[in-house]
Amino acid sequence: MLKTFLCSTANMSGRFQGKVAIITGSSNGIGRATALLFAKEGAKVTVTGRNTERLEASKQVLLDAGIPESHFLIVPADITLPSGQDDLIAKTLEKFGKLNILVNNAGASIKDPENKTGINQSLGTYEETMKINVESVIQMTQKTRPHLAATKGDIVNVSSIVAVKAGWSLLAYYPMAKAALDQYTRSAAIDLIAEGIRVNTVNPGIVQTGFHESEFGFTKEEAKAFYDEIGSNRSSIPVGFAGRPEHIAKTIAFLADRDSSEYIIGQNIVADGGTTLVLGIHANVANTLKNSSFAK
Repeated sequence: MLKTFLCSTANMSGRFQGKVAIITGSSNGIGRATALLFAKEGAKVTVTGRNTERLEASKQVLLDAGIPESHFLIVPADITLPSGQDDLIAKTLEKFGKLNILVNNAGASIKDPENKTGINQSLGTYEETMKINVESVIQMTQKTRPHLAATKGDIVNVSSIVAVKAGWSLLAYYPMAKAALDQYTRSAAIDLIAEGIRVNTVNPGIVQTGFHESEFGFTKEEAKAFYDEIGSNRSSIPVGFAGRPEHIAKTIAFLADRDSSEYIIGQNIVADGGTTLVLGIHANVANTLKNSSFAK
């Protein structure tokens, strides 16, 4: 009975009915949540990543939600390699026949092999960081352009709040890469809108994904403690909790849905629970005032 209900729910028409989407970096976290949301709302989705175990987990999540296998495609691929990009696009077109939405979600903060931080990180670390966060997006955009032009499609790039004006001294190259991605979005949006292709970016804040485990070596327990602590600190996240992958997935869906966001072109939509509204000096001044005669 439950399985029948789930299948019928998955087959219900939604805002992405008849659309085909490629979501890079969808073996976990934000990408997986986006693939699931799109599929639930009628899209046929291509799920991709390098980790086959995580891809299998994504597949199971889709199946458990009642999404039929005919509505999704699992493609193991390294998005930084031209061969991986070509295989991903070719297999999507082979199975689904077209492409309407490209979500460039794959990204990473590359750990320096000598554990150096800030501006002491190696040039090799910089090159790897740019390759996954910027170069792969450029290549995927160029390669999917004719297919998206044919469907008047949409591109959503996933950046980060580290791209905003505040400096990030611990990992200098990751913010640089995301800032470059934001600027690329603006330039590509102007270029591609003449062909009917919209390009926008979402800039997530702290989100409870496997990022801190894979990038910083946190255990699951350490990652949970981190998210709980920083989320409860309203000087860091005013809304009072760390984001979840589905929060960002819903923002991506908004930008990919032309009925909802047709007049939004080349913009950065920040989804961070208010983090970028709070500067360090604001938090320090607020705490000082709370402990002073001003508050008495």
